[in-house]
Amino acid sequence: MRKKIAVLPGDGIGPEVIEQALKVLDAVGDRYDHFFEYCYADVGAVAIDKHNNPLPDTTLETCVESDAIMFGAIGHPKYDNDPNAKIRPEQGLLKLRKELGLYANLRPVTTYPKLLHLSPLKEEKVKDVDLLILRELTGGIYFGTKGRNHDAGTAYDTCEYSIPEIERIAKLAFENAANRRKKVTLVDKANVLETSRLWRDTVRKMAASYPDITLDFMFVDNAAMQLIQYPKNFDVILTSNMFGDILSDEASVIAGSMGLLPSASIGNKTSLFEPIHGSFPQAAGEDIANPMATILSAAMMLESFGLLEEAKLIRTSIKKILEKGIGTPELNPKIIYSCSQIGDFIAHMIAEHEDFSMRQEKMSDGISTII
Repeated sequence: MRKKIAVLPGDGIGPEVIEQALKVLDAVGDRYDHFFEYCYADVGAVAIDKHNNPLPDTTLETCVESDAIMFGAIGHPKYDNDPNAKIRPEQGLLKLRKELGLYANLRPVTTYPKLLHLSPLKEEKVKDVDLLILRELTGGIYFGTKGRNHDAGTAYDTCEYSIPEIERIAKLAFENAANRRKKVTLVDKANVLETSRLWRDTVRKMAASYPDITLDFMFVDNAAMQLIQYPKNFDVILTSNMFGDILSDEASVIAGSMGLLPSASIGNKTSLFEPIHGSFPQAAGEDIANPMATILSAAMMLESFGLLEEAKLIRTSIKKILEKGIGTPELNPKIIYSCSQIGDFIAHMIAEHEDFSMRQEKMSDGISTII
């Protein structure tokens, strides 16, 4: 298989974690006879510095012409700490979502037995958690009409949704649930918001076409509590843009590290794959960032190509690393590896065609031996 991948490293630790994901993709390509062509482009603060535009036209063209996009991270303190900045890195990502029709954000949240202690929740609460949040990404209050009346001292942000916008992401939710535990929870605020009532009416009607899927409803304030109290009760969470933004960030603490959580943004023209964490500029260039979320995002990309075995191999490799107590510093592991060492190690594991075991005494020296 040949695929053209737009690579947008972005800011902060983005280039470092992206580099490790590409190492792993190259190892997958070598093992399974695939070829991935990488086309690099600027986005975010680095694009503002170079082009005075967080999403240059050339970057957008590169993305449109590619089969998928690997995205690092965006953000820089000189813009984050200036509320009056007219041009901001985040504007590039919002425009990219809109221009490419990236209407659905998929965020899986999975816990690993060896890392349960890292979660702020009790271990018995987070053990065996495996949920998927589907957030609508191009509609709602973030993209509605907004403005400010300086004379009156008021401001407004309009939330608007159409039935087709709801139907296309609800379809994804039902399809994903069919391959999981067959349960969809629609999270809304239908007791207050008219848009939420439209969501309920639309999704309820669609449920008739998926008789094997259980559909339930939950108000967002209750869902925020249930997600912490009983996270194992959730399978697929379906929700609107703003609610999904908040709930997915809340759910990220369940796993104990944002460095373990990938995401995919599904679009009409192409799809984008990125870790959920930010640019973490304080760690840029230190080779300490956790690249696993980005590597797992690459696995989601492979799945979108139908390369299920290859994606599974990546996940299995990461799981085995974590089981052996290997990780980057923020995981507080028994054996500390740098960002680049993690990338090298996973690529090495994937390159092996036979089952492997890892020798502990070599790992302690930062050397991996796979036999």
